[in-house]
Amino acid sequence: MRVNHTFRRYHRQISVMMCIPLALTIITGIAYPILAEWFAFSDMAGLMLQIHSGRILGLESIYPVLNGLGLAGLLITGLSMTRLFRQKRLPNQDLGNEVRNPEELIKR
Repeated sequence: MRVNHTFRRYHRQISVMMCIPLALTIITGIAYPILAEWFAFSDMAGLMLQIHSGRILGLESIYPVLNGLGLAGLLITGLSMTRLFRQKRLPNQDLGNEVRNPEELIKR
């Protein structure tokens, strides 16, 4: 149970750190084609592309890597909390009813 608590804590910390970068990436990624192709605002679309790639802050080489690592961390911690990869217990283990004699199975 302690591991689940640790993954929840990491997931919470990573999500707080990744909230703004991912929101910027999503918003500018949606806004760029709308501004460039639908409304032909090439200057505004160029600004959206600079924000989207991190070029506006001079982070174009590391920004996509950090976004990817943050998403991978959220995916790993999130999947670990879903209990998809846990071993399933047999009904006898859950109830504590251990059958020691095969004849007891027939009587039940």
